[in-house]
Amino acid sequence: MVIKPKIRGFICTNAHPAGCAAHVQQQIEYVKSQGDLGQGPKNVLVIGSSTGYGLASRIVSAFGHGAKTLGVFFEKPGSEKKTASAGWYNTAAFQQAADEAGIWAKNINGDAFSDEIKAQTIDMIKNELGQVDLIIYSLASPRRTDPKTGETYSSTLKPIGNSVTTKNLNTSKRIIDEVSVEAASEEEIANTVKVMGGEDWQLWIDALNEAGVLADNFKTTAYTYIGKELTWPIYGHATIGKAKEDLDRAAQEIKASTAALSGEAYVSSLNAVVTQASSAIPIMPLYISALFKVMKADGTYEGTIEQITALFKENLYGETPRFDDGGHLFQNYKELEDDVQQRVQAIWDSVDTDTIDELTDYVGYHKEFLHLFGFDLDGVDYEADVNPDVQINNLV
Repeated sequence: MVIKPKIRGFICTNAHPAGCAAHVQQQIEYVKSQGDLGQGPKNVLVIGSSTGYGLASRIVSAFGHGAKTLGVFFEKPGSEKKTASAGWYNTAAFQQAADEAGIWAKNINGDAFSDEIKAQTIDMIKNELGQVDLIIYSLASPRRTDPKTGETYSSTLKPIGNSVTTKNLNTSKRIIDEVSVEAASEEEIANTVKVMGGEDWQLWIDALNEAGVLADNFKTTAYTYIGKELTWPIYGHATIGKAKEDLDRAAQEIKASTAALSGEAYVSSLNAVVTQASSAIPIMPLYISALFKVMKADGTYEGTIEQITALFKENLYGETPRFDDGGHLFQNYKELEDDVQQRVQAIWDSVDTDTIDELTDYVGYHKEFLHLFGFDLDGVDYEADVNPDVQINNLV
């Protein structure tokens, strides 16, 4: 079929296999162009490996350090009449590139929150890898079923304390308007922490530790975004921010529970970038569009693959890792510079519908959004008839 993007609100409901493959290959080529990245991992488990920062982490591990990678994800395959999810095509492309490069890689598709997928993953590590020395936790899900109780929790994107009305870039209508979000209830806050907090990360590390598949001196990290004053009302000081705070608790408990292995557990603070998750958060499309304008003008803009490449080299495996005041690996320091934030704030205060393209880089934002689903990539023939039913090699 000929596949064109089908956009509804802040999501794209289809994906292009050749475009996703081109996007993955671009990221691989970037990593390979960076030369020797220095010390790195050997056997890597990436939980949430099919899109965004998780996918970038797998690419850097494999093509920057030659590491064996086991990816866990929850994606939908395609058929003759329907496209797969973007993450499915991303993984198929990554696996093909790894096979061609002679790099070991295997994949598990299922609910990473479940005990069954944890057990399947542990069996694979025991049989194929022995132990893992890096565990990336990069899940982004709107709901989670607790494997112990069977209860399903849903997350919400709401402020805490008071409702918020703020300027917004309406991506459906391409206008500047306002969005109002009511304050979260205590139950909604607790449910969001249950879905997006550190509990499942901790359960993964506990299960791996009990099974004896964590290497001595292993490292693990989960990813967070903290931001500053502009994004705090709906992000940092909101339900999602409260969930991210719980990652800090989990990191400390992971360190304590794996002390015998001298394990290292970090929360890594990363840039605001266009992901399937960030596109759904009020404020973020306008904030990111303004941020792109400022950072691209300064030559400091970094997408997901640039951020993760630098995170590995400078922080996770760097000799002098950089920490923020909260003890997180501090990779988004360029975004949070006072001068950058002041210029973003100035754009925010003055932009209206007529000046979106002049004052912000919404064009760049939208292009990055399309890239997530394999659209608008240079060198891809979008008029060609393509088969949406793509298989993933080494899918367990």
